Amino acid sequence: MQRALQHIRTRTRAHPRLALVLGSGLGSLADAADEATVFATSEIPGYPASSVVGHAGKLIFGALGGVEVVFLQGRLHRYEGHDLEKTTFPIRLLAALGIKYVLLTNAAGGINPDFAPGSLMWITDHINWAFEVPKLSATVRHPVFSAAWTVEARTTAKSLGIDTVQGTYAWTRGPQYETPAEVRALHAMGADAVGMSTVPEALVANSLGMRVLGLSTITNVAAGLGTEPLNHDEVLDTGRRVQQGLQRLVTGIVKAF
Repeated sequence: MQRALQHIRTRTRAHPRLALVLGSGLGSLADAADEATVFATSEIPGYPASSVVGHAGKLIFGALGGVEVVFLQGRLHRYEGHDLEKTTFPIRLLAALGIKYVLLTNAAGGINPDFAPGSLMWITDHINWAFEVPKLSATVRHPVFSAAWTVEARTTAKSLGIDTVQGTYAWTRGPQYETPAEVRALHAMGADAVGMSTVPEALVANSLGMRVLGLSTITNVAAGLGTEPLNHDEVLDTGRRVQQGLQRLVTGIVKAF
């Protein structure tokens, strides 16, 4: 961690308090950054490599809406073979850089029948369907996702004329999509959406004293709820389709920060 920090500090003295973690198909949001300083994560000592399409692997310092931020463009997943310590290394690095607030975005499959592809869902709670917990620095405070910040973000969305929903996100290990039977089980447990990330990051960030906001883009309906087979291209396509509205929303959240 110290080597990673030293590498970053040789090129930037920026001290943002807010980080934006960009999920599948959403990485282009970082293109909106002003006065950007870009680090390839492959060049940061100790930073594990990501192998997933749609996750570029960059740490970008810059300004969005006049507010200093850092973007994590591309995240790590448990199913890539990383243990949870490596998967959550970026979050621990952000904490070491002084980040106090983190917005975690992701692409998720919709379980709630009212959430069509393209819906934006605030995460209010989660289900750990992977049955794994990363090493935590302290006891997690509940709710894991900041209730107050979520209310503020929903208010911002409404003021921008952007419709949003809220619900419970289920984390599965992947990389395979859930079976129809698993989707029915998750629905019975109260899940509104399902994906393969975010929960380990949220738990670690929370335990490190950071305030966490979670936002899922519903990119597809979960297995058994639609007529077409699931595929990652659909995830990326829907991410691109909602990109403009999502960028407006995230920029609005940052400006209200």
